[in-house]
Amino acid sequence: MSAPQVPDRLQSFLAIDLGLKRTGLAYGSRLLGRASPRPTVRAEGKARLDGVAVQVREWQPDALVIGVPRHPDGTPHEMTAQAQKFARQLQGRFGLPVFEVDERYSTTEAHSSGAADPDAGAACVILEQFFRSLE
Repeated sequence: MSAPQVPDRLQSFLAIDLGLKRTGLAYGSRLLGRASPRPTVRAEGKARLDGVAVQVREWQPDALVIGVPRHPDGTPHEMTAQAQKFARQLQGRFGLPVFEVDERYSTTEAHSSGAADPDAGAACVILEQFFRSLE
């Protein structure tokens, strides 16, 4: 994936690490380039969207960032399409720009950094990777 074209007016972001059972969330600002974990959503389907909606209402991000999983060689796998579908659902529900980030190894990195909640930790990794791509 190439570096996203992100307008300067977009300053705050909510990142999403989509999982089958749990969805990790993180919030951060472009100015600081750092992410903070948010409560993990432990739900599927509509309940997952509702859980994300709680965080969108609370933090009022300018845009959303979703991790899109891929195989180590970069090819898509079964979760790639699910993440891209969820990105479209997010855009439709919240009317916010949604940026996709290659999330390979984000959970591994969260575990190795000692994240208390690996799902939220992976969302932090995704968001901070996104911020680095903007530099």
